[in-house]
Amino acid sequence: MRGIAASPGIAIGKIFIINEEKLEISQDKIAEERVIAELDILQGAIEKTKQEIKSLKEQTGKRLGPEQAEIFAAHLMFLEDPEFIASIKSEIKKNKLRAEAAVARVADRFIQLLATVEDEYLLARQADIRDVGQRIIRIISGVGWKSLDFNDKMVIVAKELTPSDTARLNPEQVLALVTAEGSRTSHAVIIARSLGIPAVVGVGRELLAEVSNGSEVIVDGIDGLVLIEPSEERKAQYHSKIKSLAEEQQRVNSYQDKKAVTRDGEEIKVVGNIGNLTELEHILARGGEGIGLFRTEFLYLNREQPPSEEEQFSVYKLTAEKLKGKPLIIRTLDIGGDKELSFLNLPAEENPFLGYRAIRLCLERTDLFKVQLRAILKASFYGNIKVMYPMISSLEELRAANRVLENCRQELSAAGINYNPGLEIGVMIEIPAAVVIADLLAKEVDFFSIGTNDLIQYTLAVDRTNERVADLYTPYHPSVLRLIRQTIDAGHQAGIWVGMCGEAAGDELLLPFLLGSQLDEFSMSAVSILRIKELLARWTRKEAAVLAERVMELSSTDEVRAYLAKSLR
Repeated sequence: MRGIAASPGIAIGKIFIINEEKLEISQDKIAEERVIAELDILQGAIEKTKQEIKSLKEQTGKRLGPEQAEIFAAHLMFLEDPEFIASIKSEIKKNKLRAEAAVARVADRFIQLLATVEDEYLLARQADIRDVGQRIIRIISGVGWKSLDFNDKMVIVAKELTPSDTARLNPEQVLALVTAEGSRTSHAVIIARSLGIPAVVGVGRELLAEVSNGSEVIVDGIDGLVLIEPSEERKAQYHSKIKSLAEEQQRVNSYQDKKAVTRDGEEIKVVGNIGNLTELEHILARGGEGIGLFRTEFLYLNREQPPSEEEQFSVYKLTAEKLKGKPLIIRTLDIGGDKELSFLNLPAEENPFLGYRAIRLCLERTDLFKVQLRAILKASFYGNIKVMYPMISSLEELRAANRVLENCRQELSAAGINYNPGLEIGVMIEIPAAVVIADLLAKEVDFFSIGTNDLIQYTLAVDRTNERVADLYTPYHPSVLRLIRQTIDAGHQAGIWVGMCGEAAGDELLLPFLLGSQLDEFSMSAVSILRIKELLARWTRKEAAVLAERVMELSSTDEVRAYLAKSLR
């Protein structure tokens, strides 16, 4: 069976199935005089839920670290969400539902709403709302959590794992995780990756029909495979792979304190992508030479008011100071119809990825844009900060954004506030239109950063979150590779450097092609840094350039993938 490779590694063991518990919830209507009592029950349950989650957050922080603990901070935000709580109270008052039934109905409503968006991160938040709702209902009903203790190390199989389920598991007893549903960005998967537990998710509904407790299984978190009751020959093959992986990890770990250098001695910039401050520590711990993409959306999500200039300035300044002179590229707000912000009151869009988002929203909502740009400018005085605009498709957009930036400069100068007047400006190349006019854009910026996640889906007309066409989403398509090469060439001809901050920057197969195409900076998640450093040390630019030219001659995705795989071997 095939699913999504969510956490790397291979495990062989017996299955332990975590069945989804069905909580009995009465749908009987209550009398009018019972409403106040049910509201009191709800409020008491919410307060107790907060205490439980705070305790879980603290335990998770001690056991797994602050980044994983922040998962439960997001759960607390749901309990502070006025719309979520008010909707539950409304069900009690207007529809005369019991407190637990009201919670279940509203949680389901929010889950269904998230199911309609196309953003993978927000889709993954369905499990979080379900988790919070179930916790409140259990407290109201007095139903405890089922024990997840077992004697031997097991492969955990479930329809879906909530963060609470994952946090309650003893990692010493878990060989791997397999789920019928879920995505790479689910909080359960984030925890699994932090613990080094192999995971395959999104296998499909047939998973639970095919397995039973005690069945033997191989979980391949590298290729996204689940092999049920494998033959002795297959098990021997995978035992050999497990041994090779352990040897490889030991070799890769030796690059932790080394710079990224090719075999002929050329130093390559290998930096990291982060979405919050806690991720920064992981990048630095693996020897990342800076931050190539700081997603600032986390500052805006799950709140009723946009972050103030001072709040943003503090975060950007602190990040720059922690980097101690290493570069920090801050992407301006990339949000819109696919990522709902309650304080924006954005109308629903039929196709939000082609809609009102990112730079389009910021150029119309200059009140938000100026606050962020002023904060970035002020922070630039304290470190090596650069600013980058997302989703640029025309010179007009770039120039309009720069006019707003210049206006912010003038305001700060007039107020006598320090900033770096030489702040570097870049654009994300993630729309085919931007590639076509890359030669024009390059004359007016200091750098490009190729955002392959969107560039691939826009080029191939593939929604990467749609399971029915997900196999068509690939960085190995000749058209995608030609657009990447065209962008790099245009940047270099104009005398600017070109980086890549999409997932492809950490793709092992693509590395020699990107190196040979003269990419200047590779920006990736922390987990990929050491492996990419190790691979860079095997190549010279000249050897990689020969490979890149050969790849440009290939005419199909399969040919490209096969050729790159052979070269890696």
